Amino acid sequence: MKKLLIATNNPGKLSEITDLLKDFPLELVTPHDLHIDMDVDETGGTYDENACLKAAAFMKSSGLASLADDTGLEVDALDGAPGLHSKRYAPESGATDADRRKLLVKNLEKYPSPWSARFKCSVALALPEGSMQIAQGACEGEIIPEERGMQGFGYDSIFYFTELGKTMGELNLSEKNRISHRARAVNNLIPAIEEYLRS
Repeated sequence: MKKLLIATNNPGKLSEITDLLKDFPLELVTPHDLHIDMDVDETGGTYDENACLKAAAFMKSSGLASLADDTGLEVDALDGAPGLHSKRYAPESGATDADRRKLLVKNLEKYPSPWSARFKCSVALALPEGSMQIAQGACEGEIIPEERGMQGFGYDSIFYFTELGKTMGELNLSEKNRISHRARAVNNLIPAIEEYLRS
C-alpha cells in the first residue's frame, strides 16, 4: 500500500485530513510516526506558496509523498487580515489560539457588524519524483464576538455560519468535513491523489 505523509504537527488538521482520506487505499503516516520534528518557515507570499514549501520540506525529509496545507482567515472589515498571518496574528511569543481570537474581536469592535469573513485553504501534494499538485478551498461566514463551541481549533469558535446557525466550533468532525475550507481543498485535490495511486 502506498504511503502518504500528512505533513502537519497540528492535531486538529491531522484529524480532519485523515478522516477525509480514510476511504483511500493509502497508508497515512504522520511526522510523529516518522520521528520528524520540523517547523517549516512560512515565507511564501500566498497560501499556495506556503503549502508547497511545507509539502516539499516534509517530502525531502521523509522521502514520501507529502500533503500539506496553508490556511488563513480573511475578515473584510480588516482588509483581509489576519490572512497569511492568521497563525501569527498575536505578536506575543507563545500566544495561544485564544489570544488570537481575543485580539481579532478587539480589533473588530470599532467596525459595524456583521463582520463578514472567509476561511481560505490551499493544499499541496509533493511527490518524490518532483511533481507538485495544488488545490484550494474556501468557506464564507462571519465573525461573532462571543465564543461558541469546543470543537475545532484556531478561530473556529468565533466563525459563524449564518445558514447553519452554528459556529465552526460547534460542528462535529463529519459536519465540518462536509463544508469546511480544508475539506473543500482536499476534495479538490482528489484527482491528483488518485493519479498518485495509479502511478
